[in-house]
Amino acid sequence: MRIVITGGAGFLGTRLARALLARGTLTDASGTTRAIREVVLVDLAPANDPGDGRVRVASGDLADPALIERALTSETDTVFHLAAVVSGQAEADFDTGMRVNLDATRALLERCRRLTRPPKFLFASSLAVFGGTLSDPVEDGAPLTPQSSYGTQKAIGELLVYDMTRKGYIDGRSLRLPTVTVRPGKPNKAASSFASGIIREPLNGEAAICPVGEDLRLWLSSPRRAIESLIALHDVDGDVLGPRRIVNLPGISVSVAQMVAALRTVAGDAVADRIRFQRDEAIERIVGSWPGAWELTRAHALGLAADESFEAIVRAYIEDDLH
Repeated sequence: MRIVITGGAGFLGTRLARALLARGTLTDASGTTRAIREVVLVDLAPANDPGDGRVRVASGDLADPALIERALTSETDTVFHLAAVVSGQAEADFDTGMRVNLDATRALLERCRRLTRPPKFLFASSLAVFGGTLSDPVEDGAPLTPQSSYGTQKAIGELLVYDMTRKGYIDGRSLRLPTVTVRPGKPNKAASSFASGIIREPLNGEAAICPVGEDLRLWLSSPRRAIESLIALHDVDGDVLGPRRIVNLPGISVSVAQMVAALRTVAGDAVADRIRFQRDEAIERIVGSWPGAWELTRAHALGLAADESFEAIVRAYIEDDLH
């Protein structure tokens, strides 16, 4: 199989590539399990070479048609579309968000439409498609009510993937990701960046600012579980999914206070005391509009599982990324 990962140099993209290469096989749109012969990592900056002969790197602006043509050759079997302008940046820079999150998504889908055989297309959507006054938990079939440009762009992407699938141009699946934490490295412009920062920075001996109140609830997943779900849902037979090609991925509902308490349990008082609270109304407005929990009936029926606890998420970060 030939697999293209947009956002291939990013946090989830690199982990997904490693997991796929280690796994060695995937199921194509016809239902046949095949060996992975090539993984193409597409991103604005060149992805690091993992030292595997099956990996190719394509760098450039995803909104550039030439890059899309070069990356998605006629032999492409699967596209994992993870690339996006993150929530805070999409809200602050409307034009860039629309160009990358919407225009590039449509350009990718149009390229897939012209391939000789319909590929699988996995679109990384977000819990940000929900917002405002919500049921608790949010039901699987709840109407889309995004309260940010990012959420709106993701909602439109879901509809495009659905329609292209309905027409037979792709075998599409939209996967709504919870906030994935703990992310290593530096903070990014996502409104939810603090969900990693208040764990990552204290564990690295640094102070951390939390821009939201302790009672705010977040719907969270570890990187490990997110990658497991992406791969599992790729291989689910299209007939099992049926016409409804959108799945809310599993997560756990945790308040900021519970996150701090888990860090205190795992790492001690000195580490947890490095967190300071300084409210930011813009961030709180965006993140506070997202669901704090959603129904998992469909996800569980598909065999997907959430993390055991937030303490387990913290321990996984320490094992996988802290050093």
